[in-house]
Amino acid sequence: FVVSDLLSISGLNGGHATAATGEDAASQSIHAGLDVDLSGTGYGANLLKAVQQGLVESAVLDTAVARVLRMKFNLGLFDQPYVDEKLVAQKVATPQNKMLARQVARESIVLLKNDQQLLPLSKSLNRIAVIGPNADNAYNQLGDYTAPQADGKIQTLLMGIRSAVGKSTKIDYVKGCAIRDTSNSDIAGAVAAAKEADAVILVLGGSSARDFKTSYQATGAANVDPNTVSDMESGEGFDRVSLDMMGDQIKLMQAIQATGKPVVLVTIMGRPLNLNWAAEHVPAIVNAWYPGQEGGLAIADVLFGDYNPAGRLPISVPRSVGQLPVHYNHTKPKHHDYVEMSASPLYPFGYGLSYSSFEYSNLQISLNESAHDFTCTVSFDVANTGKLAGDEVAQLYVVDEVSSVVTPVMQLKRFERRNITAGKKENYAFQLTKEDLKLWNAGNEWKTEKGRFKLLVGASSND
Repeated sequence: FVVSDLLSISGLNGGHATAATGEDAASQSIHAGLDVDLSGTGYGANLLKAVQQGLVESAVLDTAVARVLRMKFNLGLFDQPYVDEKLVAQKVATPQNKMLARQVARESIVLLKNDQQLLPLSKSLNRIAVIGPNADNAYNQLGDYTAPQADGKIQTLLMGIRSAVGKSTKIDYVKGCAIRDTSNSDIAGAVAAAKEADAVILVLGGSSARDFKTSYQATGAANVDPNTVSDMESGEGFDRVSLDMMGDQIKLMQAIQATGKPVVLVTIMGRPLNLNWAAEHVPAIVNAWYPGQEGGLAIADVLFGDYNPAGRLPISVPRSVGQLPVHYNHTKPKHHDYVEMSASPLYPFGYGLSYSSFEYSNLQISLNESAHDFTCTVSFDVANTGKLAGDEVAQLYVVDEVSSVVTPVMQLKRFERRNITAGKKENYAFQLTKEDLKLWNAGNEWKTEKGRFKLLVGASSND
């Protein structure tokens, strides 16, 4: 059966204006095959009135009802309509699930910059200043439409830092500013804490925390002070004209960097934000996205060297909104630079640093052809030349040098994430077949064309 999105039926006699009345909207929807109204306000009394007014035939209504009932019978809901609520304690938030959430968060964290190996930080620092609106905000670590969470269930970064360092390390926390609200900023207090610290962990970014005040129904979870502006700047219905950090966050970052103290920027956010100033001035940048329930512990694992980061960007981070759309596999030709700046992204697809260093060598290509297909094996060695074991995500890209239709400048075909011991070497091997080189041709069919293809192996799309 087909279900509407929230308020979609009512939208027909509202914003879309294809129906004059609610009854007309209900009639249009059910005749189009829409069986279930998600909100209840579109069908509700309107559908009954539409039937009574002759706008909906009984057979059409019966078909929609039958589809829903059939599914309920197939699911056994009439035989066993209730679940065993006692199973929740056994299956939700178990130690195994928490560890899995922590590992997922660890693996997704991307180290964007690490000048002079500022990271990992020592656990024996005398004093650390933890600053920023996302340092101790549980809901800002989670995604849109998050259900209400029990106090203490979400491990914030401030909690993670406190649990990672020794008792002799003093942690000073100052929020500094909000994501969007500028009425209660305390940049002076944040600067004072930074000046006393041996290192500063600055936690900025965005939020998809949908609070009751900004939600069109009570699905939000983040209860906020009604006298403040919501942090939410990402998620359904929250569109931006700019990718700049909102509120006083840039002012806060510039003021903290001006103290001369070692600064690590951690971004918690749902969309790529403008990191141009940070990339130029801040020595270390860690991108944590929305790291989830155990996210604070996972980020602390990375910051203090308990986990060697190896996340890779699944997108390109632009330098300006004027570049958009910006993606590694745009169609040929290669983009020329702008008057003001490079056409390349600030951080490219597939990019991510490690506390280890890796060297690629011994690239070997073997090709076995048959009458209708081939197997191309691409093998190479990757050596961990650093002092720590770490994951390397080797990537294989393909370029179709000449084709009947325009093709991408490059296309990712294979990648593998593998842990390599310090001082050791691993051999990676990828196989390509005719299927990997096909294109959608002018005759509207998939076809692999004979010709020359370039293979590129490296640690990111710009390597």
